[in-house]
Amino acid sequence: MSGSATVPRPAVCVRCLLTLGGIVVAVAASFAYLAIDFGALFSRAALASMGRFVAEFFPPDTSAEFLRKAAWGALQTLAVSALGTLLAMGAGAVLALPASGRFGNTARRATRFVLNLLRSVPELVWAALMVLAVGLGPFAGVLALALHTTGVLGRLFGETLENVPKDAERALREAGGGALAAFAYGSLPLVWPQWLAYALYRWEMNIRMAAVLGFVGAGGLGQMLYFHLSLFQQAQAATVIAAMFLLVFAVDSASSRLRRGLAPAYA
Repeated sequence: MSGSATVPRPAVCVRCLLTLGGIVVAVAASFAYLAIDFGALFSRAALASMGRFVAEFFPPDTSAEFLRKAAWGALQTLAVSALGTLLAMGAGAVLALPASGRFGNTARRATRFVLNLLRSVPELVWAALMVLAVGLGPFAGVLALALHTTGVLGRLFGETLENVPKDAERALREAGGGALAAFAYGSLPLVWPQWLAYALYRWEMNIRMAAVLGFVGAGGLGQMLYFHLSLFQQAQAATVIAAMFLLVFAVDSASSRLRRGLAPAYA
């Protein structure tokens, strides 16, 4: 054969172009509707005002007494996040069983509705409700994190359990084992590493949220930050922000290392 073969030109994706055009129009309409004034944001007066405000945070308060208060607030925030995640992990594991369809389609749909409801309400809203229910303090933060995270982990646990191979559990049932023993020895070892990885990842997120829940009275570093900012005590607020950063960095590092260690188990 003589000559080179002609490479056919790819067909134009009309749907892709329409979708891209719709996104561009939506973004432009959003900017127009919100009337964002970038000129005022980056004006000389605005930048000078922001510079003066940031300068008030330096130097942070490093007195021994306030550092002890910040350390206690960090410990309280850590405890709230850990306990909230632990409670959610237990509740999510229990709800994952019906959510995976093990008790029929009716129970599956009902449980997934509950899980969707729990996670659709933000943690701050749950915290505001729990403050009304149990009063100010860390307990409200624990309940708020547990309720929202139960919805998230229950859905993730249920989908993992739904997709796990059933061969080992079926073999144990056929060999005469009970339903609980077959699940505990056949399916649970297959899903447990991934469940734990999901829980550790949510703990990373909850440590950040626990620091914010204090703004609605749920204790910890967030409550300290709100208190000192409301009194325009920027030096003390800077110390609290630094404590938040160190706490989040430490938890993220520990959680990432643990999840990397689990990776071979569920890869």
